[in-house]
Amino acid sequence: MVLEKLGTAFKNAISKIASAVFVDKKLIDGIIKDIQRALLEADVNVELVFQLSEKIRSSAISEKSTLEKKEQLIKLINDELTEVLGSKKADFEIKKGEKIMFLGLYGSGKTTTISKIANYYMKRGMKVCALGLDVYRPAAQEQLEQLGKSLKFSVFVNEKEKNPLKIWKSFEEQLKKYDLILIDTAGRDALDKELIKEISELKKEIKPEHTILVMPADIGQAAKFQAQEFQKSANISGVIITRMDGTAKGGGVLVACNETKSPVIFIGTGEKPNDIEVFNPASFVSRILGMGDIESLLEKANLAAEEGSKEKLEKRLEEGKFTLIDLYEQLKTMQNMGPMGKIAELIPGFGKMKIPENLMNSQESKLKKWKYAINSMTKKEIEDPEIISGTRISRIAKGANVSSADVRELLSQYKLIKSFFGQAKSIHSLDPTKMSQKQLRELAKKFKGKLKF
Repeated sequence: MVLEKLGTAFKNAISKIASAVFVDKKLIDGIIKDIQRALLEADVNVELVFQLSEKIRSSAISEKSTLEKKEQLIKLINDELTEVLGSKKADFEIKKGEKIMFLGLYGSGKTTTISKIANYYMKRGMKVCALGLDVYRPAAQEQLEQLGKSLKFSVFVNEKEKNPLKIWKSFEEQLKKYDLILIDTAGRDALDKELIKEISELKKEIKPEHTILVMPADIGQAAKFQAQEFQKSANISGVIITRMDGTAKGGGVLVACNETKSPVIFIGTGEKPNDIEVFNPASFVSRILGMGDIESLLEKANLAAEEGSKEKLEKRLEEGKFTLIDLYEQLKTMQNMGPMGKIAELIPGFGKMKIPENLMNSQESKLKKWKYAINSMTKKEIEDPEIISGTRISRIAKGANVSSADVRELLSQYKLIKSFFGQAKSIHSLDPTKMSQKQLRELAKKFKGKLKF
């Protein structure tokens, strides 16, 4: 999970506030100590931590004692955290025909990030290509080619040419056929004069609409100097932070970028192509505090869905059809969204819960068994699951190497999900952001404890 220790500390602090009978100086001091410890462990600048602490303390103590004081304190923590991370989402919009140049030092994850960005915009209907101009790192261009092949986007490289400007000019006309051009540049161990000169020459010739710095989360507060230097030498449009899933120092990077006025545009949250998300400080803080993030959840679902699958399911729902093949496609989409622990923290209410890892693993295992069972069925059984019973269940279980109970549970969930979709005329009407509180309550009550996902 993203900054798991920081999130746990803040969720505990919020729980203390919620369970307290009175909000007094003793509680406030205790909460502030917890917050200080959590932020320092997340590598946030010491001076900034104490400034934030004093701001929360003075505002909390000055508030008159009311029944809503708990809510006011939680809101105060939320607002101040959001402020130090950037207050609002970066204004970053891509138009067709634009070029993005990616910069970064060795080991930043630049090439992998380019593949994720390519996947992100292809999912949004853009024709994307990548250009490899890293002529120094061994196998850099080969890596970009392999990523392009696996994700099905075009890659232009010339491993024999060692002049990046010549490579650009040789492909310039071909690149005009694409909606979005992603340009991989060389890195160094440090931002030296040679690298600055190369970046300047490339920018002058290529004229990219956006220049993005890629930095790993594990550099912590050192991000401040790196962001400042790249900002001065290359006038970067923003930053992408990689490896946010595996470090406690992510807080230091995010705060450092905000201090240098270098907006964080995306964050990388894992190794898979879909493990990248738009950085929204308000949503990010909401998730840390255990309040969920519906916007990111829907974004992740859209990114995970295969092209055309949503339209296909929409059409089948309108026709009143929903087979095990449709269920199979939805299971694939769920797995593409990533580990269930990551998904759970995006759901309001679930983020405050510490869901046991063995429960998450059992859910992942269950999805795999259901996929095997579907693969063991005949076409007729898949299209009309109502005919499956008795000996058919035994045959399917044996063929899939799962238990009969697993097959029965799959069929039970199929009937329930079919009923769930039957409550709505379309996928759009199932969008939680467009439902009223009453609709959400009714839906939750109807299916409470029944869905096994």
